[in-house]
Amino acid sequence: MHRDQEMHDWVAARVVPLYPGKPPVLTPASADASFRRYFRLTLPDDSTRILMDAPPDREDCRPFVRVASLMAEAGITAPQVEIADLERGFLLLSDLGRVGYLAAFNATPELADTLMRPVLEVLVQWQKASRPGVLPPYDEALLRREMNLFPEWFVGRHLGRTLSAREAATLETVFARLVDSALAQPQVFVHRDFMPRNLMVTESASTLTPGVLDFQDAVHGPITYDVVSLFRDAFISWEEEQELDWVIRYWEKARDAGLPVHADFGDFWRAYEWMGLQRHLKVLGIFCRLNYRDGKAHYLADLPRFLAYARKTAGRYSELKPLLHLLDALEDRKARSGLTF
Repeated sequence: MHRDQEMHDWVAARVVPLYPGKPPVLTPASADASFRRYFRLTLPDDSTRILMDAPPDREDCRPFVRVASLMAEAGITAPQVEIADLERGFLLLSDLGRVGYLAAFNATPELADTLMRPVLEVLVQWQKASRPGVLPPYDEALLRREMNLFPEWFVGRHLGRTLSAREAATLETVFARLVDSALAQPQVFVHRDFMPRNLMVTESASTLTPGVLDFQDAVHGPITYDVVSLFRDAFISWEEEQELDWVIRYWEKARDAGLPVHADFGDFWRAYEWMGLQRHLKVLGIFCRLNYRDGKAHYLADLPRFLAYARKTAGRYSELKPLLHLLDALEDRKARSGLTF
């Protein structure tokens, strides 16, 4: 309640004087896997803004403000920061609307291709704006820190298992191969959660213009990361034929734009799949942490989706087959113990 009162006091002090008239109306806008909260403010003229509540002892608003500026410089539709109170952890943002890509895909699956193609243009536009030394590097330390969430939270906490020395060595071998693949890729701006849930359906001059949200964790890293985040998503899955079509279209657009994608699509696809596996292992750990540490149990429902992604990739490449065998062993022990993924 203390934070809610602080938020209402902040709106009264910082927003109301700018928009005199009847008091603005606050309603919840969206949930977040972090400690951030979002509220929609309806102003006296019936226009709307988004209020981000990011408690400063839990969240740092500065990366959001910095990346929002980069997005604007790149000509990408993203929330504009109208007021930034970094000390108190409140941001007043422009409102990109109420229709998200995930909801649009679920409501009108027949329009998936029409909706997705402009997203490919936005992703290429974002990557073309890349320059080194601006965003934190997606280096080995960060890649490994993310993957280590898998043995800690999925294996250890969710399954209640301790890996044997041999199993731990197997996992380390796979981790090393995934890190080597990621670091060998051309490095560009990486949104890091470039997925339908963080995209908005907006219109500009009657043209569909995807809006981009939740970019505060952006880094400078592997060129395939955002591509695989988009098509092997946490909350929606695609038939591989459709996925392959979109990835090829992205690769062609990136190549035509002068981005340093692999010259051979087969090499790009391999790097894409290996990058995806790194992300899937990370997300398996994150979703378990969200449940056990943060009390957000609904994330567990998507564990099977990410296990399926991981198993498919590990089964395709001989270098990754040891991970498939490890997952088989974990699943067998899970079945015998009565646990569910």
